[in-house]
Amino acid sequence: MLDLAQFEWLSFDCYGTLINWEAGILGYVQPVLRRKGCEVPGDEILNLYSEFEPRRQQPPYQTYREVLAGVARDLAGEFRVQLSDEEARGLADSIRNWEPFPDTIHALRRLKSRYKLAVLSNIDDDLFVLTAPKFGVAFDGLVTAQQVQSYKPSLRNFETLLERLQIDKRKLLHLAESLYHDVAPARSMGIATVWVNRRQGRPAAATRLIAEQPDIEVATVGELADLARL
Repeated sequence: MLDLAQFEWLSFDCYGTLINWEAGILGYVQPVLRRKGCEVPGDEILNLYSEFEPRRQQPPYQTYREVLAGVARDLAGEFRVQLSDEEARGLADSIRNWEPFPDTIHALRRLKSRYKLAVLSNIDDDLFVLTAPKFGVAFDGLVTAQQVQSYKPSLRNFETLLERLQIDKRKLLHLAESLYHDVAPARSMGIATVWVNRRQGRPAAATRLIAEQPDIEVATVGELADLARL
């Protein structure tokens, strides 16, 4: 077990780790498909999403709004239905309605009593603005894909975070739900990681599933606050 006292900063993936993005994705996509006459199980949508999103995030860079519009069209194409431009764009617009996990707000407040907190997210700046007020704490650092012009798992995003925070990587602990986007690249750079395993054995996930060993595995962010005795 890591000595949690050695860290000065905690960085967080946002959507999937702090925000229940799978509920948000399904809350938009399923009603749209239903209106087209398609009743699709949530697990099927999430598994397809985990394939389509990383493809859309490959270079050359496009905004996350564009990525999500493309993913929405990919999903519609899988079920042989057509989306209007407004319907495709609506997935990104729905981020304003995506809510934190039940443990998120209280856990962030507890962790902020000891650590500085940062967000490292595959998001656009204006979309994060829709989410930020929901956390109940002010983050001390923010690096978005839009700022870096690339998407995790690119190491460029993590390198930019370290440069912005101006710290030795040994002082940073990164928390994320995605082994693919976050844990694997962070560990390759020697950054300590916490896998927030929101999946807990469920057969589907909106994140590409890979084998990777984090330094710590927890089920919630609140569990890390418990381990830190906060």
